[in-house]
Amino acid sequence: MGIIFEIKHTTTYNYAKPVTFGTHRAMFLPRRGAGGRLLSWSAGTNLRSRIRWISDSLSNNIAEIEIEEPGSELIFTFQFRGIHFGAKDVKQFVLERRAERMPVQYTPDEWNDLAGFMRPHTEDPDLALAEWARSFVADGKTIGALEQMLDAFRDGFNYQAREAEGTLAPAQTLHSRSGTCRDYAWLMIEALRRLGFAARFVSGYIYDAALDGGEIGMAGSGATHAWLQVFLPGAGWMNYDPTNHINAGFDLIPVALARHPAQAVPLAGSWLGSSEDNLAMSVRVEVHKLGDVADQSEG
Repeated sequence: MGIIFEIKHTTTYNYAKPVTFGTHRAMFLPRRGAGGRLLSWSAGTNLRSRIRWISDSLSNNIAEIEIEEPGSELIFTFQFRGIHFGAKDVKQFVLERRAERMPVQYTPDEWNDLAGFMRPHTEDPDLALAEWARSFVADGKTIGALEQMLDAFRDGFNYQAREAEGTLAPAQTLHSRSGTCRDYAWLMIEALRRLGFAARFVSGYIYDAALDGGEIGMAGSGATHAWLQVFLPGAGWMNYDPTNHINAGFDLIPVALARHPAQAVPLAGSWLGSSEDNLAMSVRVEVHKLGDVADQSEG
């Protein structure tokens, strides 16, 4: 079973007086793949602009937007509909024996393919991150360690949304025991890499039933969302969302994959003016379920 969904993503920048704009890069379209299908999309700005599409080395879809006139307000509106199929539970995937215990035994070919996702990207001068990661390996079982790490975020961290751009360093998130979904995902990725796992950053959207009359709300559902994927032989790239204690992909709609968060910024660009001209930025994301659809691959 899958869902037909609609997403509207609006980002607004306000300035004290008209400023000029450089090229902006946006990642908002869901990735192509067996897990879903794009039905329709639109992208636009309140100012006159031109859009061209490029694809990066990880096959992420990137819209390059040239703003052709100055303005004191710049609004980006991205909207699309699609069908999304998700995996309900990681346990339905059979791990190979070499993945059941840590360290996971990747084959030489897998090492070559995964090296960029296994190599730590940030410094850990006091080894606090490495020590935190090792605290989850007591029994040596892979799935147990991953689940314990999710539990640690749920039980010991305080989610704090912020509109400021960027992602905190993993050591900073670990020290403060707080952060956004991007901070949580990046901390878990860098911790897993220090345990020998291949892990990558994912940016996208999350479907929250609470917005459609459900009972339980999810953190990050009113904005773009971030989580991670871990490569487990036999199961492949598996989704883990430390913000919402999710270890499956049914509610997660991926847009961009990356080695580190700076490669998967939902919207980035430049403008020319005085620093005091920059007044505010706001983001609004609406994700709605329009209906159910049967997965023809089932049965």
